[in-house]
Amino acid sequence: MEHSSIADAPVRQRVTRLSPHQNGKVFAVLMAATSLIFLLPFALLFSAFAPARGTHGAPFAMVLVMPLMYLVFGYLSVAIGCWVYNLVTRWTGGLEFESTRDDATITPP
Repeated sequence: MEHSSIADAPVRQRVTRLSPHQNGKVFAVLMAATSLIFLLPFALLFSAFAPARGTHGAPFAMVLVMPLMYLVFGYLSVAIGCWVYNLVTRWTGGLEFESTRDDATITPP
């Protein structure tokens, strides 16, 4: 594959470290927010078809508890995953990818 200039040539890069705390925070918030998209409709559906006994509060308690659980377990799982990745990169060198520079999206300062 020929490139018109060196700037167009693909550049190989490696991900040698992932921040457990930062990635854990981002993923935890995404999981908690995404869980609400599914939990809110189900809570409304469950409350509409709930038996007449005093169980009407259970679906709405689920809407409060489940996003918190997703937040905590999402953070922990990603933080542990990043920690393990950082250990493994000592022997494997990390993920490798190629990137190219797109001058059309770069605005001068």
